[in-house]
Amino acid sequence: MKRHTTSFIIPNADAFKVQMLNWANQFNICTFLDNHHYASHHSSVECLLATGVVRSFSISNNVTVLPELKAFLHNNDDWLFGHIGYDFGNNIPAGTTANKQDGIGFEDIFLFQPEIVLQLSALEVTISSLTVLPEKIFQDIYYTQPVPLSATATSNLTIHARITKEAYLQTIQQLRQHILRGDCYEINFCQEFYAENAMVDTLYLYNRLTQVSPNPFACYYKLNHRHLLCASPERYIRKTGNHIVSQPIKGTHKRNLLNMEADVQLQQQLYNSAKDRSENVMVVDLVRNDLSKICKEGSVQVEELFGIYTFPQVHQMISSIAGELKDGMDLSDVLEATFPMGSMTGAPKKRVMELIAQYEKTKRGLYSGTVGYITPDNDFDFNVVIRSILYNAESRYLSYQVGGGITYNSVAEEEYEECLLKASAIEKVLNG
Repeated sequence: MKRHTTSFIIPNADAFKVQMLNWANQFNICTFLDNHHYASHHSSVECLLATGVVRSFSISNNVTVLPELKAFLHNNDDWLFGHIGYDFGNNIPAGTTANKQDGIGFEDIFLFQPEIVLQLSALEVTISSLTVLPEKIFQDIYYTQPVPLSATATSNLTIHARITKEAYLQTIQQLRQHILRGDCYEINFCQEFYAENAMVDTLYLYNRLTQVSPNPFACYYKLNHRHLLCASPERYIRKTGNHIVSQPIKGTHKRNLLNMEADVQLQQQLYNSAKDRSENVMVVDLVRNDLSKICKEGSVQVEELFGIYTFPQVHQMISSIAGELKDGMDLSDVLEATFPMGSMTGAPKKRVMELIAQYEKTKRGLYSGTVGYITPDNDFDFNVVIRSILYNAESRYLSYQVGGGITYNSVAEEEYEECLLKASAIEKVLNG
């Protein structure tokens, strides 16, 4: 089926972006991806929106799905949007996450061909649709009025920790013993904070989250009664032609927004931090190894090592690893070689994923998974789902997870305090 495509000049991209999201929220399923005007060598479109489901692909329960996914991709010549959860595919030991708490319930993978796709730049919006005239869609969006906040924008929110402080400290000591025995070098250990009987306005929370932290891989993702409100700064993987790049983050430092000279010094401290460099180069080696399985021999290169990037709240250490894909590779091959992303597991990947399954109390689900899109030309771009709020409107269950990289030199008490610090940033959003 051929798409009808038209571009429209817009006077104010940011204002139209708000109208796009308000309009999209009326649909049961929508994906809204926002770059927040971050410019980089690997930037793509400023904002993408997909709504309406023509056909979809979804599987849960940790079954072998790669052949089915490959067949679905092979038969597709249009846009695809959606998510891949952490528990997707063959990489998780069978049965290890079956009995873990999962209050949100996203499928392990959901990709859909949308009825409507919008691409927003600074000067225009391009609307493509399979059945509705783009002019009609543009008028509907342009005259969309802001949705008034409900009286229960955030109410009945009592936040609980899934594990106690004592249990967390004990687990860190157990993980350090695994590292001492040589089971692994580093492990990303996460814990959940949650609220039950939570009544929230998801659009309000997303807007507040991205106002506080407007990061380049933000998304508002709605799959019927399940919601992801994401303010991620991290790209998982991007393909352009045969070129593929992954940009893991390891290394974070708070900013000094009151003194710019001191803020620059903090950037330099992060760049020179032996701990952060050690963790960063560890994940770089892991990503290089993953990409080498699907890239042409000798093509995998570290484009940038220990790059320091500044965001509204923090400075981050980001490295970029790229390569040229072997002929015939698609997203299913990339996922088999590289997913889940090394920045959210540790090294070596297979063993630390077994330990994550053993020690974490909550199924990660969409947290530390990915949301993104595939173009009609089979290019794609996917984020890392971190700094996110997840919500199930049917069960009124709200969840967010935080974690960090654990090494043998980690101090359990300090790691716990870092988790509380990360959790407090989301709590401020929830508390208005």
